[in-house]
Amino acid sequence: MAVSNSKHSNIPIFIPELACPHQCVFCNQAKISGAQHVPPPEDVPSIVESYLSTMNDGREIEVAFFGGSFTGIPVDLQREYLKAAYHYKKEGLVSGIRLSTRPDYISEEIVDLLLEFGVTAVELGAQSTNDEVLVASGRGHNFSHLKNAAGLIRKSGISLGLQMMVGLPADSKERSLQTARDIVNLGADNTRIYPTLVIKGTALERLMNQGKYLPLSLDEAVETSKEILKVFNNAGVKVLRIGLHQSDELSPEKSLAAGPYHRSFSELVQTELWYDLLKEQLGGYKGNAEVLVNGSQVNFVYGYEGKNRKRLAADGVFIKVKGRSDFEKYETRISAG
Repeated sequence: MAVSNSKHSNIPIFIPELACPHQCVFCNQAKISGAQHVPPPEDVPSIVESYLSTMNDGREIEVAFFGGSFTGIPVDLQREYLKAAYHYKKEGLVSGIRLSTRPDYISEEIVDLLLEFGVTAVELGAQSTNDEVLVASGRGHNFSHLKNAAGLIRKSGISLGLQMMVGLPADSKERSLQTARDIVNLGADNTRIYPTLVIKGTALERLMNQGKYLPLSLDEAVETSKEILKVFNNAGVKVLRIGLHQSDELSPEKSLAAGPYHRSFSELVQTELWYDLLKEQLGGYKGNAEVLVNGSQVNFVYGYEGKNRKRLAADGVFIKVKGRSDFEKYETRISAG
């Protein structure tokens, strides 16, 4: 099967902390999003048009309200934001409207409102499906809320995204893997995987300083995320992102107190995934090997800073990777070279 080369871009409109009823132990949304200013609805047109002026190559474009619990803000304000974005969808200038929110801020009435203004995708911050983890993290909702919200969104025909985190308080590798399996079973179309970071000034930092929370090491976070990625890949759930967006705020000098942050976190995870795939397919083969993969995966196959190439060479396997435009994302063909 040929792989589509169509590009997709979001026009991000960050609304940090505008509707959260309380902060989760890990959250300082203003610092995580890299922005503290909340744009009013009247700023939406200028934001959208600024992005559109650079996106004239036929790509698929969505207006995306991120950074907070959108459906928890006053309904009249939701309408103003959505109306401003819907104009561009009706004109055919964007293909959809995407937003993120909490599972307990979804109801039949809210879904009807989203449909009225052309919302095409909703991402729910599930974070975990384990109630003990949710309580320890101060989420304020439980797995039942998530199941109800996911069901309403699926029933409406709106695309469902479910975000998750690894390394939360009371979490474990197996609990994170179960969250991934639950996300699959809830019918998610897509997902995001985030490692838990300790941000300065949060309750999680206080717990860590009291010896009541230990963040994952980078290796632990990468290993767990790799196994989660396998679950989603096997189930056909699209992974939109692994790791937080790069931000100057996420540095020890500014906001980051501790945790498995790496600017190339996603590449580290993909590196380990591809190492497993290569080892499985190579078996006990030694010698030169030509590896054909989708062109977007070539660097991941070689590994972050050439890690996979070096590890395989140490085992007597010397790879040459070639990209193919007609391969699926993780399709691989290996031959003696």
